[in-house]
Amino acid sequence: MIREKNPDGFLSAAEMPLFKLYLVMSACFLAAGIFWVSILCRNMYSVFKIHWLMAALAFTKSISLLFHSINYYFINSQGHPIEGLAVMHYITRLLKGALLFITIALIGSGWAFIKCVLSDKEKKVFGIVISMQVLANVAYIVIESREEGASDYVLWKEILFLVDLICCGAILFPVVWSIRHLQDASGTDGKVAVNLAKLKLFRHYYVMVICYVYFTRIIAILLQVAVPFQWQWLYQLLVEGSTLAFFVLTGYKFQPTGDNPYLQLPQEDEEDVQMEQVMTDSGFREGLSKVNKTASGRELL
Repeated sequence: MIREKNPDGFLSAAEMPLFKLYLVMSACFLAAGIFWVSILCRNMYSVFKIHWLMAALAFTKSISLLFHSINYYFINSQGHPIEGLAVMHYITRLLKGALLFITIALIGSGWAFIKCVLSDKEKKVFGIVISMQVLANVAYIVIESREEGASDYVLWKEILFLVDLICCGAILFPVVWSIRHLQDASGTDGKVAVNLAKLKLFRHYYVMVICYVYFTRIIAILLQVAVPFQWQWLYQLLVEGSTLAFFVLTGYKFQPTGDNPYLQLPQEDEEDVQMEQVMTDSGFREGLSKVNKTASGRELL
C-alpha cells in the first residue's frame, strides 16, 4: 500500500500553518470576549441585550476556531479528523455564522438600543439570513467531505459562495433603513443634534460592514489566487484578521458608555420643559386658591 505523507505530517504545504493560525486566532477572540465582558460589568447601567449577544458571538467564534485547529492537528498527525470533534466544529461554525449576521443586522436596525420590536421587513431579513446560514453550513460540510475532483464539489462550492454573498447583502438593508429613518427624523422632530450624531455613527457602521465584506470576500479571494501555493494560508490569515478587527471596531463604536450617541435617548426640548413648568405653576396656584377659599368659608361659618 502506497501512502503519501509530507515529512512533517499529512497536510499540504499550504495547510500546515493553519493549525497554529487557528489556535492563535482562537486565543485572540477569547481575549477580546473576556475584555468585552469586563467592559459590560463596569457599565451595567447602560448594558442592553445586544451587548451580551456580541459577547456570545466572540466566544462562539473562539470555540469554532479552536475545534477547527484541533481538526487540522489530527488530520496532520493521523491523516483523518476525529468524527466527534468534526461534528462539534460544524455545529459551532453554524452558530457562529448565524450569530454573526444576526448581530450585525440587529445592531444596524437599532434593536434593544432604541426599539424593542422589529418591523416586518426586518423579520423577513432575519428569516432569510438564518435559512441561508443553514444552507451555507450544509454546503460547507459537503465540501469538507468531498475531494476536489468530485463531480459535485464545484457545484457546492459555488452554492456556498452565492449563499454567503446573499447573507452579506441582506445584513446591509437594516443599516440602510436606519440611516434613512434618521435622515427623515433629523429634520422633522426637532432633535437635530442627537439624530445627526446617530446618523454619523450609522454611516460609519455602514462603511465598516462594507469594508468587512470587501476584505473577507473579495480581497481575500484575489490574494488566494495571486500568492504561490505555499502561501495560501495568508488567505485565512486575512479573513480571520479582518474579522477580529471588525469585532473590535464594532465593540468600540457601540460600547455601553454614557456619551455614546447610539445609547442616548432624545432629550426634551427647552420649550417643552418651560411649558411643563408653566402648567405645574398654574396648577399649584389653582390648588392654593381653592384652599384659601375653603379656609375663608370655614371662618364665615
